[in-house]
Amino acid sequence: MLKKFISYYKPHRKMFFLDMGASLLIALISIIYPVITRRMLNQFIPDEDYKMIIIAGAVLLLIYFVRMLLNYFIQYQGHMMGVHIQAQMRRDLFNHMQKLPYSFYNMNETGRLMSRMTNDLMDISELAHHGPENIIISSISILISFAYLCSINIWLTLIVFLVVPFLVIVSMSLRKKMRDAFTESRKSIATINAAIESSISGIRVTKAFTNSEKEAEKFEIGNREFIDARKDAYSAMGQFGSRTSFVTDVFNVVILIAGGLFLYGGKINFGDYSAFVVSVNLFINPVTTLINFMEQYQNGVTGFERFLEIMNVEPEKDDPGAVDVENAEGHIEFRNVTYAYEDDKNNDVLTDVSLDIKKGETFALVGPSGGGKTTICHLIPRFFRVTAGEILLDGKNINEITMDSLRKNIGIVQQDVYLFNASIKDNILYGRLDATDEEVYEAARRANIHDYIMTLENGYDTVIGERGVRISGGQRQRLSIARVFLKNPPILILDEATSALDNNTEILIQEALDELCKGRTTIVVAHRLSTIKNADEIAVIANGRIVEEGPHDELIKNHGLYAKLYAQQFRDYEEIG
Repeated sequence: MLKKFISYYKPHRKMFFLDMGASLLIALISIIYPVITRRMLNQFIPDEDYKMIIIAGAVLLLIYFVRMLLNYFIQYQGHMMGVHIQAQMRRDLFNHMQKLPYSFYNMNETGRLMSRMTNDLMDISELAHHGPENIIISSISILISFAYLCSINIWLTLIVFLVVPFLVIVSMSLRKKMRDAFTESRKSIATINAAIESSISGIRVTKAFTNSEKEAEKFEIGNREFIDARKDAYSAMGQFGSRTSFVTDVFNVVILIAGGLFLYGGKINFGDYSAFVVSVNLFINPVTTLINFMEQYQNGVTGFERFLEIMNVEPEKDDPGAVDVENAEGHIEFRNVTYAYEDDKNNDVLTDVSLDIKKGETFALVGPSGGGKTTICHLIPRFFRVTAGEILLDGKNINEITMDSLRKNIGIVQQDVYLFNASIKDNILYGRLDATDEEVYEAARRANIHDYIMTLENGYDTVIGERGVRISGGQRQRLSIARVFLKNPPILILDEATSALDNNTEILIQEALDELCKGRTTIVVAHRLSTIKNADEIAVIANGRIVEEGPHDELIKNHGLYAKLYAQQFRDYEEIG
């Protein structure tokens, strides 16, 4: 973990060493005041050398001005170095998350992931700046102070330093407790973020069902977890701070007693004793800094551990030897495909499924909810990997095709359309980022939404809000269709594309979909069986298995599950046959 953390300093080596150099100069400057104090008490004042007193004061003032500039440099440039490291970590995390499989997002809430990209990385940024500075410079300051105190009186110095082992023992005994407490605190913050993200995303549902009190209850559960976690963290931190503070206070008691005895015994003069009392802070201050740094250290370390948890998740990878497919023809075959979700290997979602979807054919998947229709759609672009069997595209196993080129050949229109908080044009361009304006307009025309867009004040530059909330469901669906028109893939997957629309809107959408399907291999998932009567082939899926397959008329004559489902929708089962 340490090696990985240090690697983020490499692009900022120059600034790191400048920051450390400035911190070292500040540590060295700190020794000047007690040195001048000792010289004044032992020489300048007894000798009544007022000129040297003034010169010493002027030198000290000049040095403090330099220290002010160095402090500004550390506070500004040092923190900016931490910010750049944080930005690089966030960039790495974001890019890595783009490569993670669907299964990862099924298991992790958005709010928890957001917490790791914001709160956790903020603490890492602070650690990246202050960590080396506090550890390295404080250690150097302790060594310098030890050497200087020894030059005043080595025996008094050794007596004072006997307290150090007690400080180390206290720190080590409470370190693990603090680390565990801060880890739990991080988890509780992620829980709150997840609850907030879920509640805000579903605010319209909450208002529609007047369930704000229920949402408040759910939020309060996470809020109480946060309070309890922070209680444990601050309890551990309080024990750590109070006990270490007591040990550092013991330093002053030891100096007072031992120094008084040395002064009484004539082993040290008053000037040196006064200088020793002043100088001992050169040792106590960096020790106190290290003690106070422990909270920041625990926050940063737990944040970095959580950062690595995601970075260590295996990303999607092409199989060795996988090749690009530029323009697929669209012939898809399922050969004895079985699939089970990674977290539930004992329960197959699909069992021994075999399908043959010809090039340019419209192939419909129907059946009861939860039967496996959407899973089949997710397996074709390799969002999930089959447990057994194989899927072929134009006779080639899709595992032997690079995922990018496979997915570029597939267009997907789903019931739950996701649109970005951007302009209409930008959302359509998501289908093909290098498309021209005219190609965007043509895609919108073919999706039957161009005329509507032109009625808007800002036309294609209209920002549609998060998830497209500023336009209707039918308009959102047509924008998603325009996006696929622009992509122009040879394979099309329509997963319940019209099920959430009213009849009039469905007719408009269906016209756009009929246009979109021309010349493409199309897989249609539909509950409204009237929309797939003209499909070339229909497969009925129940409990993860193919129970029937054939064209509409043939399946009706068989009086099987398809005929039953069809009759339930049209209430004329007795008239069939």
